[in-house]
Parts: sequence; structure tokens; C-alpha cells
Amino acid sequence: MAQLASLIEAILYLKGRPLSIGRLAEYAGQDREVVEEGLMELMNDYAHRDGALELVETKEGYCLQLKTGFKHLVDTLIPLDLGVGALRTLAAIALRGPLSQPDLVDLRGSGVYQHVPELVKLGFVRKRRQADTRSFSLQVTDKFYQHFEIDQLPKLKRRPAAPPAPNPDLAVAESGNGDPVEVAPGIAQSKEEPAISD
Repeated sequence: MAQLASLIEAILYLKGRPLSIGRLAEYAGQDREVVEEGLMELMNDYAHRDGALELVETKEGYCLQLKTGFKHLVDTLIPLDLGVGALRTLAAIALRGPLSQPDLVDLRGSGVYQHVPELVKLGFVRKRRQADTRSFSLQVTDKFYQHFEIDQLPKLKRRPAAPPAPNPDLAVAESGNGDPVEVAPGIAQSKEEPAISD
């Protein structure tokens, strides 16, 4: 059973994010019940270790993580040298991904063309060519989840389309029932003063 516990430890380390028992069983090539026993042995082992890592259970599954007392080392030893624009691009990919690079350009602007290669080089974003277009699909990697200690990202609701912008060549007047209506300049009339023509 010690060998299975070591295998589970290796899987959790390599994946770098929470895994369910079912997923662990799939990766280990074992039955769920056997993996549960191996996981309990591994948890017991970590509970008695005086090391920097801990094995924790989250609502998404089990994962290895750095103990709280060592988290200051992440910023010291692995500084994240990203500008605000690149961080915002990374956040957009994380929250809306996977998404195509043209969609990201529409969302964030042309700075994306500098941000994406940097994020790919750092290992936070995976870039794959889409089969049906010449574009790339972008999504965050396991390293992103591990570095930022995120178990799961919230799902964003799509905003409804914005109403059409008003035509600046039209003025706004009130209709007879009090509702605003757009009319050409010079036609807008006040309620108090009726228009007089000569």
C-alpha cells in the first residue's frame, strides 16, 4: 500500500490542483476503494510529517499545497514579474477561457499580442491552434492554478448586448404621453410653447 500512497502523492504533485477520488483512481489505474485506502495512508503520513507540504481536501478533491507558514517564500523565490496589463489579460483568459485570441483582442485590445507570448513562456497559459480557423485558443494551465492557489474559478455570466448608442444628430423631445422620442434638430418642441410658423 505504501507504493500506492507514493503513486498518489506523485499524481497530486504533478497535477498541481485538486483531484477527485475518481480522477485519482483513473490516473493510478486502480479501483476507487483501493485509492481511498492509499489516500488515507498518505493523509496519515502527511499529518505526522513536520514538512512544508500538506495534503488537504477541498470541495473539488484532494491536493498537495504549501503550508501557510511557508507561503511568503512563493513571492520571494518565484517573483511574478508581470505588468498590470498582462495580469488583466491573464485574468480575462482565466475567467472567460478557453477563448480565441481574436475574442481576447476584442476584450482587452491589441496589447494582448505582447501579453500572450509572455504568459505562455511563464507557463500560465496554453495556446493551441483551432482546427477550423487560423486563430489560437487560449486557456490557463495547471501551473496557473498552483501558483495562484485557486481551486476553481467562478463562471461569468455573459452580459446582454448593450442598447444602441443614441444618434448625436438627433435631439430628444417628449411625446404626448411623456415618453422621450428622438427628433431631428430644430423639430424638438417644448410643452409650454407651441411652435409658431410665419
